[in-house]
Amino acid sequence: MLAIVAVAFVVACFSSSRYHLFGDELYFIGAGRHLSASYADQGPALPLLARLGAAWWGGHLTLFRLPGILLGVLSVVLAALTAREMGGSRGAQILTAVVAALSPFVLLQSQLLATNAVDAPFWAAITFLLVRWVRTRQDRLLLFAGLLTAVDMQVKWLIPGFWVALAVAVAVAGPREMLRRPALWLGGLVTIVATLPGLLWQADAGWPYFRLTGQVAAEGSLTGGRELYVPLLLLYAGPLGAMLLCAAVWWLLRDPRWREYRFLAVTFLLLAAAVWAVAGRPYYAGGLYVALIAVGSVELARRWPHKRGDGGVRVWARVTLAVGAIVGMVAVVAFLPLLRQSHIQAPRNMAAATLQTTPYGQFGWPELTRDVESAVASLPARPDAVVTEMYWQAGALDFYGQGLPTVYSYSRGYAWLRQPPDSARHVVWVGVDDDASKYCSSSRLLKHVGTDRIGFPTASTGIDIRYCEMRMPWSHVWTSMRRM
Repeated sequence: MLAIVAVAFVVACFSSSRYHLFGDELYFIGAGRHLSASYADQGPALPLLARLGAAWWGGHLTLFRLPGILLGVLSVVLAALTAREMGGSRGAQILTAVVAALSPFVLLQSQLLATNAVDAPFWAAITFLLVRWVRTRQDRLLLFAGLLTAVDMQVKWLIPGFWVALAVAVAVAGPREMLRRPALWLGGLVTIVATLPGLLWQADAGWPYFRLTGQVAAEGSLTGGRELYVPLLLLYAGPLGAMLLCAAVWWLLRDPRWREYRFLAVTFLLLAAAVWAVAGRPYYAGGLYVALIAVGSVELARRWPHKRGDGGVRVWARVTLAVGAIVGMVAVVAFLPLLRQSHIQAPRNMAAATLQTTPYGQFGWPELTRDVESAVASLPARPDAVVTEMYWQAGALDFYGQGLPTVYSYSRGYAWLRQPPDSARHVVWVGVDDDASKYCSSSRLLKHVGTDRIGFPTASTGIDIRYCEMRMPWSHVWTSMRRM
């Protein structure tokens, strides 16, 4: 088991050490300079981690991304522990850990300091506590689950969906006794109290977090939307993970031996259906992968042919597992950032870039910053501000920029960090939309950043840098300009 964890840690460290800061990471660093009880699109945890990481990372990406790496490896450990709680043999625990480590969602997401890299391990830990409660009926485990939920709410607000689906699943499939335990509701009360400052911030800001649904749906349409939801949901689990996940759902629903844990399958199905209905991202329900992989591994180990007369079945079972493991390792290698930057080609189109957001979202930011600095230097008078169409751009200019005017963005969380003063009439505008023509009395192109270099189209490449004279005061338009 230690060998599996060690390999997982090495792979995660290698993945995180490649290329450059991702667009979201640059945004987190920028948001971390404006610490708050909440942000428009998330809780305060990631900006705080990014601020701390940026203060001591020393240019080493692995150190900056270390929290996500450690939590990703913890997910592998929790997978094995969950299998043990379900009565799994040592072989079942090892299989669970291996399959979890081969899952693109469980481990490879930790190559970035991202909300999912922190959120998903919390789901895995909460599910582990619930599974352990089923076996031991120790109510303090329900309280601990509530405490972890309170912490996870400082990352992102997906976990309430988990608890709603869980409550319905337990009411339908049992064990209903869980819902009658005071410790469970005490944990919920702690979560509400811990989240109250964020809720008050959101209410004062007009609840921008709930405007994310439409934006996520629009972004998801570029990668197939609802039509490809199920295939992508299984793809994120990995080849072996997808097989065990599907088998686990079937066994949980059909096999009486798994009655006590049936709520896991019902919770997963309810969550997956809800995410599909709102056109959310397929991996939103991925926090339950670990528990379902554990179920599949334990039951597979139990059903493994042991009798002498089962030799043929045993051979086929071994071949199936071996092929699945090989395909899984190939898939992991395909996800690893192995190519040198000089060997990476610019994306053919927006859809290709969206499918490979993780690598392309790490390129082009220093070059864009130099382009904006050059554009600012070319003007006869220093502009009052720099305004960007996308929050990634603002984060990059804030992080890499030297001597730039104050940077603002009307995109995502940056739009609520700060607003340009009305005195900022002469600005440099960075983006691709025609917003400049709508809000500027006059504008002229300073530089066009083409798509011939590596980067993410409409973000670090394929954009215009313009000089703009504002048509009206910012206080009259900023609220309507904000978008998630």
